[in-house]
Amino acid sequence: MSPVATAWRGLRLGTRLALALGVLALVVFGLVGAITVSVMRESLLHRLDSQLDDLQVQYRNTQLAPRPTRPSNRDTLVGVVYRFGDDGAPVAVESTNLPSDTSMLEAMAKSVHTGSRAARQTVWLAGNEYRALAISVPGRVRVLAISQEETEHTIKTLALVEALTFFAALAVLVGAGAAVLRRGLQPLGDMAFTAHEIASTDLTARSVDLSTRAEGTGGGLEVEELRTAFNVMLAHIDESLAARSAAEQRLRQFVADASHELRTPLTSIRGYADLFAYAAANEPAERDRLMGRMREEAGRMSALLDDLLLLARLDATETPLRPERVDLVELAMAAAEGFHAGRPEHPLSFDSQVDSLRLDADPMRLRQVLDNLLTNAAVHTEPGTAVALRVRTEPDWAVVEVADAGPGISEQAQARVFDRFYRVDDSRTRGSGGTGLGLSVVHSLVAAHGGTVSLTSRPGDTVFTVRLPSASLVGGSPQVDS
Repeated sequence: MSPVATAWRGLRLGTRLALALGVLALVVFGLVGAITVSVMRESLLHRLDSQLDDLQVQYRNTQLAPRPTRPSNRDTLVGVVYRFGDDGAPVAVESTNLPSDTSMLEAMAKSVHTGSRAARQTVWLAGNEYRALAISVPGRVRVLAISQEETEHTIKTLALVEALTFFAALAVLVGAGAAVLRRGLQPLGDMAFTAHEIASTDLTARSVDLSTRAEGTGGGLEVEELRTAFNVMLAHIDESLAARSAAEQRLRQFVADASHELRTPLTSIRGYADLFAYAAANEPAERDRLMGRMREEAGRMSALLDDLLLLARLDATETPLRPERVDLVELAMAAAEGFHAGRPEHPLSFDSQVDSLRLDADPMRLRQVLDNLLTNAAVHTEPGTAVALRVRTEPDWAVVEVADAGPGISEQAQARVFDRFYRVDDSRTRGSGGTGLGLSVVHSLVAAHGGTVSLTSRPGDTVFTVRLPSASLVGGSPQVDS
């Protein structure tokens, strides 16, 4: 790249625009000046031609009276009458102010004598420029010439005035244009300053503040659109960084909670295993009790690992679903029967608006959703608390509701019930409170089916509502109470 191009690229945008405007104005001024001078020259030459025509009329006879000249020799009249001998050579018979070198006048006279009626052109006489006219008169040729010195002086004066005016106008235009451009481009400079501030921010830090925005107004519609787009981009980056920070925080909390949850059964299993080192553990009844506890802890750890694996697969692009056409009413009735068998201390009522409600879903995972919601209702309420399972329809949706008449969930807890390892009541033991993954699994599985799950709760009425895309439904209203 040439040094000029490198220097040009190094200039600020406002300076480059101002210089480009100056060059454009210079070209325009030059064209205007050239056209003006050319038109003025043609006008003045036309005036000289008119004077020559008038002089030819004035001197109809061959006698040429000398015209007085000014001391400056401007508008000096040169006149000569040629006759031609047998050899065709011009001979001056009468003249006024005739210079020593008349070759150009003789050439014009020859041209007229040999056939041209008149000849008009610019000639040089004694180092000065003249406008000459040659015309044929009986037997002779008259040539008159008027000095163009005054005309050229006028043209030069006009050109000088135009040049000075144009350069002054160019300087004012470039200066004013640069000021206007700097003011107009100031919003871009502000945005560049904001961008530099953001570029100097450590985006890898745990807490990043990107509250800076491009402020100000003006600059035109395009600059306003750019400022708006720039601020929207910053807001999007800020939101993305906040989401990333929150995700990292949740991941750290998840890892910590998972480690804690897995360590608990492992510690129990190790403790029960250590008891076998004592003689008391060799009693058949004690040994069976310890082995049962070890199996319970191993089963609990296995369930926890299954839930963690399922959530990990649901978080990834891989969806662990095997959808098929299933009847949601039948599936809900089976879940109700299983709950009644496993939780007889909680009376359960089942209600469905339709006899059959078909949808495309994974029956095993959908049953897991219902079981988790029913188990959650039983675990977090006192024995004897009524639980309800209801199936109904909405346009294009199949709806399942699991309700209980327990103490309810606070508004603060409602916002986090679907978070992993979150327990509404931290004082509950893991034996009664679960792992804190049940509702997270419900939320992820329902989302994987293209549905939603929501919660409404007040004392005496807590309802989890699951909405799934329906395939078809058949009317009816079975009701089961247990």
